[in-house]
Amino acid sequence: MKKQEYAIVDIETTGGNASGSRITEIAIIIHDGTNVLDRYETLVNPEQDIPPSIFGLTGINNEMVANAPIFDDISEKVLEMLTDRVFVAHNVNFDYSFVHHQLEQAGFQWSAKKLCTVRAARKIKPGLGSYSLGNLCNSLNISLENRHRAGGDADATALLFSLLLEWDDAGEIDKMIKKTAQDQRLPPNLPADDFNNLPDKPGVYYFYNQAKKVIYVGKAINLKKRVTSHFTGNNINSQRQHFLRDIHGISFEICATELMALLLECTEIKKLWPTYNRALKRFEAKYGIYQYEARNGYKYLAVGKLSKFQTCIHEFNSQYDGINLLRTLAEHFEIDHRFCKYTRPEEGDFFQNNDTKALPDVSFHNEQVDNAIEFLLNNRPSFAIIDKGRSTDERSCIWIENGHFHGMGYIPRDVAINDSDEVKNYVTPYKSNQYIEQLIFAYAEKHPRKIFFNKQLFIS
Repeated sequence: MKKQEYAIVDIETTGGNASGSRITEIAIIIHDGTNVLDRYETLVNPEQDIPPSIFGLTGINNEMVANAPIFDDISEKVLEMLTDRVFVAHNVNFDYSFVHHQLEQAGFQWSAKKLCTVRAARKIKPGLGSYSLGNLCNSLNISLENRHRAGGDADATALLFSLLLEWDDAGEIDKMIKKTAQDQRLPPNLPADDFNNLPDKPGVYYFYNQAKKVIYVGKAINLKKRVTSHFTGNNINSQRQHFLRDIHGISFEICATELMALLLECTEIKKLWPTYNRALKRFEAKYGIYQYEARNGYKYLAVGKLSKFQTCIHEFNSQYDGINLLRTLAEHFEIDHRFCKYTRPEEGDFFQNNDTKALPDVSFHNEQVDNAIEFLLNNRPSFAIIDKGRSTDERSCIWIENGHFHGMGYIPRDVAINDSDEVKNYVTPYKSNQYIEQLIFAYAEKHPRKIFFNKQLFIS
């Protein structure tokens, strides 16, 4: 049987992601686990400008690569050296994504088993202060010359790899290069135990950066599967590349149901505002219902954009939702449509209505507007959603107070709950918002048998 060989690779590039950047230098060292068998190194013309910041880091400028081969010209050589060998690099997913992408652009379909020397060093030499190539070389007395050049970094990685093989009494490297090894998909700075501790249960997970700050919050029906999905595939998008490099830790909270996980995710994003959460930020309320009184004494209701200088009666994610509710209120409380404005007017617009024919009695009209506002503020439904718990010894509970998400928690199964006040003793309060309320009401409509202690039905 042919002895396993390794292609130890380092590249320099014009930027941080393969989709918009290109390779400027590549070095490949062929290693058989004992000796270096072959070596290849060349500058590469990236066919795009090298930014000054990259020149400052690597020392490679446009003039140096002007007469170098383009990647297409060396692609067959690169492919030949990589074929049937384990692809080894320090932070392997970065180098692999560039090489894979540029070989694909050159017309070659290629893939390989990968080995990350960052992750291997964490397993074989745990407890070091830093696992960057420079700091590892200092800690382990490895010679590192021509730092941030492909040849110098590849030589240092080869020396590191040889030492790791020598120290690997537990056979960690053989485990890692197996195609099914989970570690090979993990971000380079993520401790494997953080991932391995994830359960196959619903819940919310948190990604942390090096400063222990939450950078992403997500919900899952199956925590382990959902987190794994972040790390699979060969996505070369710059946002994903930066995202993976920033992940230094994971924590999680198990939830009994997917709905509870979704509600917790929403409230945590609102509280923590993590850098990489973008989707749910779009659901921030943007519109509200306002009340105005004109100089003629009539009160108006209007839908308009939220303003930090004015207080609205009720918030909405979209203008459409606000208009629908205002129309429903107007119909239910018999408010003259002329006193309902579906875009918030500039100050003074209320006073320009000269149509005084058959206007309602001002006192009666204003009382109806007050009744509509009172209903909107104080007469929305209160109810509990009772569902399965995290174990057979408990039940989960979500409590809605006057149409707003009040909180959620868990009730021991041997405790009898007879009224809403008892339910509230078991819930942890959370802040509500319009998006959360939409989720809860949509769920309640689909699952009426899970609704208990319903005190009030909202107009529809």
